[in-house]
Amino acid sequence: MIASKKKLTTGLLLMASFIGVLIVIFLPIFGQERNGLEFSDDFFNKLAKGSSYFIPKVTKEVDTLAGKQVDVSVKFKDPSMAKTVDVLLAKVGATGEAKGDLYEIKGDLGKMLSQVVTDSDYMYKDDGKPVADFYGMDEKKAMEAWYTTLAAMIQPLQKQKLIHEANVVNTVNQKAIEPAYNFYGIPAEHVSEKMLLVTGMLAFYLLYTVWYGFAIFDIFNGIGLSMTRSKMKKEV
Repeated sequence: MIASKKKLTTGLLLMASFIGVLIVIFLPIFGQERNGLEFSDDFFNKLAKGSSYFIPKVTKEVDTLAGKQVDVSVKFKDPSMAKTVDVLLAKVGATGEAKGDLYEIKGDLGKMLSQVVTDSDYMYKDDGKPVADFYGMDEKKAMEAWYTTLAAMIQPLQKQKLIHEANVVNTVNQKAIEPAYNFYGIPAEHVSEKMLLVTGMLAFYLLYTVWYGFAIFDIFNGIGLSMTRSKMKKEV
C-alpha cells in the first residue's frame, strides 16, 4: 500500500540516479583505463606518499649512532635469508655469520643505518637503480632483506639494554624503509597542490552518502514505513 505517491516517486528517482552515478563510477573512463575507485585509490596513495617523507628527521637520529659497534644474534624465519644479508652487511663493512639457528651480526650500527636511509631515499624518489647496482640484486629484494634484518635486531638490542639503539632501528624501519618500499613507483603529490580536487572528492563523497540516505528515507516513507518517536504516556 502506497502512503505517499510523491515521496515514493522522489525516493525512486533519487535511487535511480544514485545507481546511474554508481555505474559511471565503475566505468574505465577516468584516465589510463581506470574506473573511479581505481582513480581515487591512486590519487590518495600519491597524497599519502607526499606526506610520508621523513628521511631528514630519520637521518638526524641515525647520526647519533655514528661509530656505535654492535654484536647481536638474530633469528630469521627463513634460513635462506642469511645469504642475502651476507651481501648487505659486506657492503657496509659489517659481518654476518650463521651459528646454528642464529645469525650473528657484528659491525658499525650507525654506518649500517646510514646506508639504509640513503637507499630508502633513492627508493622513495622512485630511483631504485643505484640500490640495485650497489648490492647487485633487485632493489626491492635488498630493502626487504634490510627490513627483516633490522626488525630481527630490535629485541636482541633491547636485551643488551641498548634501548636508544633499538628505538632508532625501529624508526628506520617504520619511517624510512616502509614508506620507500610501499610507495615505490608511485609519484608523490601534496595536498596543498591538489586542494581543489581533494575538496571536490570529499564533498562528492559526503553528498553521495546523503543522496543514498534520502533515497531510502523517501522510499520507506512512500510505502508507509517510517520511524517516528512514540508518544509519551501520561501517568494518571
